[in-house]
Amino acid sequence: MPKIVDAEARRSEVVEAVFRIIAVDGLERVSLREVADEAGLAVGSVRHYFAGSEELLTYSFATVVDRILFRLGEALPAVLASAHGAVQQNEAVLTLLGELLPVDESRAVEACAWMAFKNAARIRPFLAAEADRSHREVAVIIGQVIIAVMADDGGGRESLVIEAERLLATLDGLCMHALLQPEWMTAGMCRDVLERHVEALAAAPAITVRGLRE
Repeated sequence: MPKIVDAEARRSEVVEAVFRIIAVDGLERVSLREVADEAGLAVGSVRHYFAGSEELLTYSFATVVDRILFRLGEALPAVLASAHGAVQQNEAVLTLLGELLPVDESRAVEACAWMAFKNAARIRPFLAAEADRSHREVAVIIGQVIIAVMADDGGGRESLVIEAERLLATLDGLCMHALLQPEWMTAGMCRDVLERHVEALAAAPAITVRGLRE
């Protein structure tokens, strides 16, 4: 009796192979043949699920974005439910932000893929839509974090955008430093930098945006 292959499980195996190749050798090495070899499959098996390299890369990019967004979404309620300035809120914020950083092996592989795909979207138009979705949806969550953390005495939409971009830039910088200089930019160092940033946010004027706080 022929073995029944779970299509989603097989696609997941192929995507994991893509991520491993990116982490070791970069996005440029990703091809159907290289991915098939890494996954221990025939090229024809990979083509059964992905018509070509563009479809494979787009699907892989969407997968890493979805994983990150899922974890952020899981962590966000704890941030919003905690009282402003409470120790619990600070821990919840640091936990959420840590989901965007290579603080362990699995997140390091994902971070390599995420950063590589975002960079490649500059010159590979078929990745642009996913790069835009990635930035917009992560920015929305970061905006909610900022609103929850900042004090309650003023602010506005322009400040929200500035603070969101400032935090996103900090996270991108930490991610890149941790990938390139892991001996120096350890998980502990990343946490220390983020903790200082969150403390500064909590001491800043509030962000009050109609429809988000009200």
